[in-house]
Amino acid sequence: MLSRIVALLIGVLALAALRGQYDVIQEPPDQKLWLMAGYFTVLTNLLVGASMLAVAWRWSMPARVAAGLLIAIVMVGLMYHLVLAALWQPQGLAWWADQGLHTFVPLAFAGWWLAFADKQIGWRDLPLWLIWPLGYGVYAIIRGAMTGFWPYPFVNVDALGLAQVAVNLAGLLAMFAVLGAGLIGVTRLVR
Repeated sequence: MLSRIVALLIGVLALAALRGQYDVIQEPPDQKLWLMAGYFTVLTNLLVGASMLAVAWRWSMPARVAAGLLIAIVMVGLMYHLVLAALWQPQGLAWWADQGLHTFVPLAFAGWWLAFADKQIGWRDLPLWLIWPLGYGVYAIIRGAMTGFWPYPFVNVDALGLAQVAVNLAGLLAMFAVLGAGLIGVTRLVR
């Protein structure tokens, strides 16, 4: 029961942060969702929020799904705080939405995972965890080529060229793999 209550709170937190982000975007309403759908951060928070709400309504999240979401949302927080946060200084509601998406939701989900998630994961799960970031990378490149919108500087093919973006994405996938391997190692130690 406690797991479901905490999941509900995390789901609401994620949706509130997403709504805050929607509200601060200075675009016409019909373009806001399309713009937001370009960001790994937004899409991953949406996945976490929807998953947590499903858990609150009695969905038993498989261990590999929970671990994959954990890796993705932790990468959201790490990449933001280590690389992207210096690129802008949000104020007011923008700051709250930003912190919700990049700090509060990642920390809350990590806490939920530590306390409640099934941790029966193994090496066979590692390749599956790379599907989401790889799929997003392909999506970001195709979308950017079609629209000229590059959500992150390290995927900007116009500025960096496709070869450099491919190297950047390979580096990011390697970081996902290292986090996944570390998670597998930690769960084995705990067990």
